[in-house]
Amino acid sequence: MATEVQTPAPASSARVLLPMILPALAVGIGASLLFLGVSEVAEKLQDALWTDLPDALGIGGYSSLWMIVMLTATGILVGLVVWKVPGHAGPDPATLGLGGEEPLRPYVLPGLVVAAALMLAGGPSLGPENPIIAVNVAVAFWVGHKLLPSAPGALWVSLATAATLGALFGTPVAAALVISESLAGKPMKGSLWDTMFPALVAAAAGALTTTLVAHPSFDLGLPDLSRPGWGDVLAMLVITTAAAVFGMLAAYAFPYVHKAFGRLRHPMLMLPVGGLVLGLLGALGGHLTLFKGLNEVAEIAADPDGHSAGEFALMTGVKLVALVVAASCGFRGGRIFPAVFVGAAFGLCAHALVPGVHPAVGVSAGVLGVLLAITRQGWVSLFTAAVLMSSPAILALLCIGILPGWLVVTGRVQMQLREDGSPVR
Repeated sequence: MATEVQTPAPASSARVLLPMILPALAVGIGASLLFLGVSEVAEKLQDALWTDLPDALGIGGYSSLWMIVMLTATGILVGLVVWKVPGHAGPDPATLGLGGEEPLRPYVLPGLVVAAALMLAGGPSLGPENPIIAVNVAVAFWVGHKLLPSAPGALWVSLATAATLGALFGTPVAAALVISESLAGKPMKGSLWDTMFPALVAAAAGALTTTLVAHPSFDLGLPDLSRPGWGDVLAMLVITTAAAVFGMLAAYAFPYVHKAFGRLRHPMLMLPVGGLVLGLLGALGGHLTLFKGLNEVAEIAADPDGHSAGEFALMTGVKLVALVVAASCGFRGGRIFPAVFVGAAFGLCAHALVPGVHPAVGVSAGVLGVLLAITRQGWVSLFTAAVLMSSPAILALLCIGILPGWLVVTGRVQMQLREDGSPVR
């Protein structure tokens, strides 16, 4: 019997792709500027709350009392926004993924932006990615629909998502990986690169705008690993697997913690109580376990031998619990950046326990494993773990380490809930 051979879809012509460049550039630049604007406001507010105000009061900015007061106050302020501002700062963040959901209505966006900025400044262990992606998707969708009503709505969603990822990481590579992963199994008109072309333009524009304006750098400056050996391969396999198992604890605990906060029923109870719990956790784990975690990762990585294994273990556990609490009680934020801190601290703990573990191997393996468990995004996890290091040799090790890590997490519950509160698998 002759086997039927499927003819590939015809490639798009340049005349089809060229008109998409200008809208993609506009979305990319706009998405980056919005991200940078919210980040700048949050940083200024953070300086005022955590440096200027306690200095004026003669109180230590990172004293246990101040951390408890500030996190509780942040919960109250975000609770007021969620309660009173039109749109209630968007849907329950526990039910949302990284991006690509239905665009929010325009009246929801101001409350979401304010809630995200307050969260970033106040110290909860969440990052900016989810609310910024949601805002950029909504703005691109509604403005794009007005200016180019003939363009499909899905185009604006993909452009804004890719542009924001490019802006967040300062490179379009992360966006390309997420897009390719999201397209798996879906029918495409034309080739993969034809389908990805507009989103890559948007991602490149967003990344370049961020790079030119803010000059971001994710390199942690850890000692270079020039010639990996068999011990490094073993360390990568063991630490990635252990970190993935550790990260899965958050995924399994998430629905129960979310249900516990849900019993409070009102944002003016859920968020202040969540803030109080986060303040107590901060007092236990220290100020390095607060905020989204990128600056704090750089601080602990600057001196890999500056803390004992017990101190790294405490920071790892506290940060993971804080991530679950912040994501469960209603704070608007993403989970990638705090998960990076958890993984980095996990890897440095392994280095402190076994000095023969190279710090770059420990950190990259820990980040890879925890991100696999928290995000269930294989490409993003691999890219993020690699971009933290300046050593190309790490990438080969990560491609090996991701295999057992993925076996640990695949098919199991994710750190995302359905509307009925059940975990997504």
